[in-house]
Amino acid sequence: MPMLWWGISTLAILLVVAFVINISLYRRLNRRMKRFEASSLALQTFMSGHELESLLQGCIQKITPLEQASHKMDARLSQVEQKLRAGVDRAELIRFRAFENVGSDLSFAFALLNQEGSGIVLSSIHNREESRLYAKPIKEGVSTYSLTGEEKEAIARAMLGQKI
Repeated sequence: MPMLWWGISTLAILLVVAFVINISLYRRLNRRMKRFEASSLALQTFMSGHELESLLQGCIQKITPLEQASHKMDARLSQVEQKLRAGVDRAELIRFRAFENVGSDLSFAFALLNQEGSGIVLSSIHNREESRLYAKPIKEGVSTYSLTGEEKEAIARAMLGQKI
């Protein structure tokens, strides 16, 4: 019989130790839960006392109209850029003496081109009796009409401009 009592008493001691450990772990868990709740509350509020979620909602409400305005401006800007590329923004003037018996450089070649190199080249040939003006269309830096050296030079210089 004494062996039975020793087994029961050992089992009782182990049960008490397990119960004490269980209570200790429960207290630790409660302390950690309280700390977590306090830190969670601190994360959700700022110094001003506002909650994080309400601040984020306010920011979203402010950003939405800004995004819409940005999309409208992008659409308008692309239209403006298309018109800018099509408009004449490159001009180059070459003055030259067409004939030896004329005193100064009164003849000229004047190239007016857009971003793609399309436009016109105007040429004026001046001599003592008369002056003539010619206009030739230019498409991508090339004309279907024959060009003089001065006209080609004016087009080449105009094509060197910076593209957007």
